[in-house]
Amino acid sequence: MDAREPADDVRAPRAQVGSSPQHLLTTVLGEYLDSADADLPSTAIIAILAEFGVSEASARAALSRLVKRGLIAVRGRGRPPVYHLTPTAIARHRTRMRHFLSFGARPPRWTGEWLLVSFSIPSAGQAARHAVRRTLGALRFVGLYDSVWIRPGSDAAPVREALDEVLRDADGARWSVLHVRFDEEAGPHGPASAYDLTTLASGYADFVARYAELRAAARAGTVTPVRALVARTSAMDSWRRFADLDPDLPAHLLPRHWPRQQARETFLDIHSTLGSLAEARLVEVATPHWPQAAAWITHFRVSTDPDHPEPTGGTRADAGTD
Repeated sequence: MDAREPADDVRAPRAQVGSSPQHLLTTVLGEYLDSADADLPSTAIIAILAEFGVSEASARAALSRLVKRGLIAVRGRGRPPVYHLTPTAIARHRTRMRHFLSFGARPPRWTGEWLLVSFSIPSAGQAARHAVRRTLGALRFVGLYDSVWIRPGSDAAPVREALDEVLRDADGARWSVLHVRFDEEAGPHGPASAYDLTTLASGYADFVARYAELRAAARAGTVTPVRALVARTSAMDSWRRFADLDPDLPAHLLPRHWPRQQARETFLDIHSTLGSLAEARLVEVATPHWPQAAAWITHFRVSTDPDHPEPTGGTRADAGTD
């Protein structure tokens, strides 16, 4: 299994692309490093990314981009450079890990409420229109009609803040965020029709099939640490797309035999069983460049409370995610 393989097509509603070195590095750091105190030499990062077939030049470019994004920072002025995760990055990683590992653990609490965004932008405001659509997509809205977007739930405050920021300087733009209920949620003109659930279900089924052999090997204990690191990262990278794309609709709006639970069980089997092996390989690869690697490298697992996955191992084993 190669983490650089194109991700499964799990569009709901839009397509995703495979992992860039920058995204891959973010995934690895989020999974295996849980402290802003750790000094991480650039040479160790380059060696780690080489496990995934990333060249030294691409690894350095990924480091530069993460510095610009404020996720990592340079410590001191030594050579080779030494980096550390920022507190902002740690908080973000923990939140994201909670989201990825708890997703699908229980049915959503459904009140029947939807958020509806309606906007009107003059024809000259094409850039603003694209910005609104990107913003709404990132907030997990889908287009019911051209300028009417929806998502389940009732928390409107972050939506209003995001739209205000995007459209504050757009001349003539108007928008509204409303709480609505639909008489026929599942009908051809209802909100469920905005979602491509058929493609999403196919993506889940493909995920199960793609990782069936790895799941069986992990259960049988025949996966080597070298394979475990790349394969576990690949599984996480594929699963996280579902957690970001699946609208988590209530059961009565889903097709029969919805395959998400089987996909979740496949992912958790791989993620849990291969965690220690992947961590061991990461320590092995990093230690020649970073003698303290074993003291800092860890891995996340699902705890007894699925909403609070915990890092385990390294110096942060008792840190939790609070």
